[in-house]
Amino acid sequence: MVVGSTTDVGMDTSKKSIQVAMLLPGRREPVEWELANEPAAVKRLAKRLSREAVGELRVCYEAGPCGYTLQRQLRAAGVDSIVVAPSLVPVKPGERIKTNRRDARRLAQALRADGLTEVHPPTPEEEAVRDLSRCREDAREDLLRARHRLGKMLLRRGLVHCGKAWTQVHRRWLRSLSFEHEADRAVFR
Repeated sequence: MVVGSTTDVGMDTSKKSIQVAMLLPGRREPVEWELANEPAAVKRLAKRLSREAVGELRVCYEAGPCGYTLQRQLRAAGVDSIVVAPSLVPVKPGERIKTNRRDARRLAQALRADGLTEVHPPTPEEEAVRDLSRCREDAREDLLRARHRLGKMLLRRGLVHCGKAWTQVHRRWLRSLSFEHEADRAVFR
């Protein structure tokens, strides 16, 4: 083992695959490969990283829609990893083309340069509460959109309630409405 050396690994994750770029000590070009984003493949990845790493092993990927599952899977397989803030990953000016391979390389290089900011990974319980909160916000937005659609449909039919909307009085008024055409009844339902 080379004293004071590290193997830096950057990964770009997507729903179906993980692109890996492993920078070994003293090398400028990473070893790269792609694997399926599946638990069995992540276990094999952890074994490979542990086997091929020289010195300390540092692994990272960007926070994103895949969440923290990969980090938990790697930790369960004995490989520590960090999740980094995507908005704080250094980007060269004019570098506009994004590919999974380039992103994995960029992460490995930024990790080697200590240029990344780790995010606090939530516990599974905290993540569940976040999802509940997001779901509630989405449901409220859906309700607001549905109310707006209904109000606009009624307005196009010349039906306007004079009082405050969505009160008991307004709901009674809505229940009293009837429509001549089946299409209007379907929209109203």
